[in-house]
Amino acid sequence: MAKSIDARDYTDSVGKIPRWREYYELTKPRVVMLLLLTALVGMCLASNNWIPASVLIGGLTGIGLLASSAAVINHVVDHRIDSIMARTFNRPVAKGRVPVANALYFAAALGTIGFGILYFWINALTAWLTLASLVGYAVVYTMFLKRATSQNIVIGGLAGAAPPLLGWTAVTGSIHAHALLLVLIIYTWTPPHFWALAIHRERDYAKANVPMLPVTHGIAFTKTWILGYTFLLLLVSFLPYLVGMSALIYLIGATILNVAFLYYAWKLKFNDEPGWSMKTFRFSILHLMILFVVLLLDHYVPVSL
Repeated sequence: MAKSIDARDYTDSVGKIPRWREYYELTKPRVVMLLLLTALVGMCLASNNWIPASVLIGGLTGIGLLASSAAVINHVVDHRIDSIMARTFNRPVAKGRVPVANALYFAAALGTIGFGILYFWINALTAWLTLASLVGYAVVYTMFLKRATSQNIVIGGLAGAAPPLLGWTAVTGSIHAHALLLVLIIYTWTPPHFWALAIHRERDYAKANVPMLPVTHGIAFTKTWILGYTFLLLLVSFLPYLVGMSALIYLIGATILNVAFLYYAWKLKFNDEPGWSMKTFRFSILHLMILFVVLLLDHYVPVSL
């Protein structure tokens, strides 16, 4: 989800990327910001009152640091693959601008500080769940699933879907069915989101010998699965309203967003045009962002049906 930074975009007086920028890029800041948005919504929906500043700051900081640590580990584990693919060849570790050892020290520092903040400032449940999501993404998905099966993003998507649950537990110290429902929405959203990108980069994945669905089963088959998961996402996204977790604002917003996503997926399958898979990928990011903002708005604005 995070766009690679071109070396030409950030240069100092001698034509080199500033050191701090290299390490900043390793954390995949755009991805982490989206994760933190969903964690924030999980926090807010967990309570009918305003969230205490200490919980808000401590929870988001700890979750963000552990998510950043996972991103850095991903750069390290995938640096060989990244060096082959056009989208990622210029990443700091892949290009050798940041040594592997330095990146691992950086990841360890981020992870240790983040875990400590959550464990001592928030609660142990949130700390351990966040660490588990780090292991799920950086180890289970990146090291094993990504290279083992075309269903890698489906099986491994749970780790990336966890932030709303982490936000919820940061406030309540317990797991609730409503928090798991938020996780389910992101979990269902992840395959059509990522497979749209995988279609656009199918040749890169094939070159790097990564068994993404378009590589193993073909682009037409992948388009069918994208459409199917988008239908499923439409149904899952109605659940917060059906169980009384949200009200009219969310119902209207979710309907518009999901119909729009369905349009992108339908066109991708039946009336594709050059670049449409990437347009679908970009819209999917916007879809999730707005969907969770609408959830937040619905929670605080007293409108009901």
